[in-house]
Amino acid sequence: MTQRTARTDRNGPAEQDRPAEQGGPAEQGGPAEQDRPAEQGGPGGPAGTSTEKASGAPDKRRGGAGWALVITSVAGFMAALDNLVVTTALPSIRKDLGGALDDLEWTVSAYTLTFAVLLMFGAALGDRFGRRRLFLVGLSIFTGASAAAAMAPGIDSLIAARAVQGVGAAIMMPLTLTLLTAAVPAARRGMAYGIWGAVNGLAVASGPLIGGSLTEHVSWHWIFWLNVPLGLAVLPLARLRLSESFGNGNPLDFPGTLLASGGLFGIVYGLVRGPAEGWTSPFVLTALFAGAALLAGFVLHGSRARNAMLPMRLFRSRAFAGINAASLLMFLGMFGSIFLLSQYMQGVLGYSPTEAGLRMLPWTGMPMLVAPIAGYLSDRVGGRPVVATGLFLQAAGLAYYASVVAADASYATQLPALIISGIGMSLYFAPASNLVMSSVRPQEQGIASGANNALREVGGALGIAVMSSIFSAQGGYATAQSFIDGLRPALVVGAVVVGLAGLAALAIPSAGRPERAETGGTPAPAPEADRAETVRTGAARAETGFLETAAR
Repeated sequence: MTQRTARTDRNGPAEQDRPAEQGGPAEQGGPAEQDRPAEQGGPGGPAGTSTEKASGAPDKRRGGAGWALVITSVAGFMAALDNLVVTTALPSIRKDLGGALDDLEWTVSAYTLTFAVLLMFGAALGDRFGRRRLFLVGLSIFTGASAAAAMAPGIDSLIAARAVQGVGAAIMMPLTLTLLTAAVPAARRGMAYGIWGAVNGLAVASGPLIGGSLTEHVSWHWIFWLNVPLGLAVLPLARLRLSESFGNGNPLDFPGTLLASGGLFGIVYGLVRGPAEGWTSPFVLTALFAGAALLAGFVLHGSRARNAMLPMRLFRSRAFAGINAASLLMFLGMFGSIFLLSQYMQGVLGYSPTEAGLRMLPWTGMPMLVAPIAGYLSDRVGGRPVVATGLFLQAAGLAYYASVVAADASYATQLPALIISGIGMSLYFAPASNLVMSSVRPQEQGIASGANNALREVGGALGIAVMSSIFSAQGGYATAQSFIDGLRPALVVGAVVVGLAGLAALAIPSAGRPERAETGGTPAPAPEADRAETVRTGAARAETGFLETAAR
């Protein structure tokens, strides 16, 4: 016999928990609920209500798990591809549109920065106004901005289009996992997550290669045109085949979003402009100090606000603070290094964009091979030692690269550094998301996952700015030797930063010593915490931790 249990939602009438055989996953392990009032269509208005039943059950005319997997995987592929697809096209963009080093930095940082800052806000928008609806909005923005980037007549318009791309990705990306969770029965979610993560991982791993191939054989403009037909194909499918769902309807944190956005922009802008205008320039100092003040305000806001975008109390957990510090530092060192090394391979060693992309694969593509092994090891010995080992290997790989980099270095000389860095990166990513999720209570896992991924993107933006500043202070583009003079100290700093990330990972409590939460005396859940509670409470604001785990 089928049971129905009514629960009252704060934003709508009682919802019905449907068993799996009646078109929705059972309550045990169920996805984010679809809080849909029959008369009003849920928060945000009546759009799309005609295809939803009053009980919240998805209309059987809509597609099932297969369509949801295809749509969310393609959307995730588009957003993930744009993280690194630009790197191998940078020399061609610089030659075609002009611009100095700081302009090239912004073609990457404008995307990662807006993506990072608005990512959790985008998830909250979907929870409040409808996940499918906001997914369509984000995908439309991303597709339109891709076309604008492809047609950009100058470097400034390209940077502006990249920033808008990041806005679209920040709205679209966090909703892919929640939409997929809502569509796939609990018994098949593991397989669905694996396929979804593998597709997104393939996008990041092949980003430099795809960007290089299109740049060399067609035009750099096509690294952006590629998104347009994909977006136009996915938009109608998402509208017709995905069911609408809503989250808990918590108030949007506009003050927190503004403080974080302004603070990060000030810091990154000051770091980018510092080498060109001088570190004592009033404009640079104003940007840095204003950014620091706004970030301090963001921390204070997160400590006091009831519905803060990032509650600071989470950082009272040594496990949560440790893995997030490690994530930020790791991305700072890694992204900054890839940004400079892709230019080194083309500008100094003379590789074509395609050849440079292929030669980066031992680093960027290694997670596709090593991540399953790392996952197995983390199950056997715990995530802490695996993550720490991976970070120390990544640091060793960068240090080795700094020792062999030269104007005439052979690829055989560079290959060990690329392999060591790739293995280290793989060992980090496989258990990192599990450490994040197990460091907080089940009901906070959505926020924790989004915070960790936002900090990773912030680390990438800061890494490009910091390491490019070091590069500019010690060298430049004038000659091959000048490039080496700037690249070597930048890689050394990258190695030191990632080494610090390894030390931060060692601060995470071991699996045998569960940490007590800061309030209520409840221990943080173990890595093997109940999957049903994890999905049900985390899906409402889930972010793409699985993407980052499988991808970079």
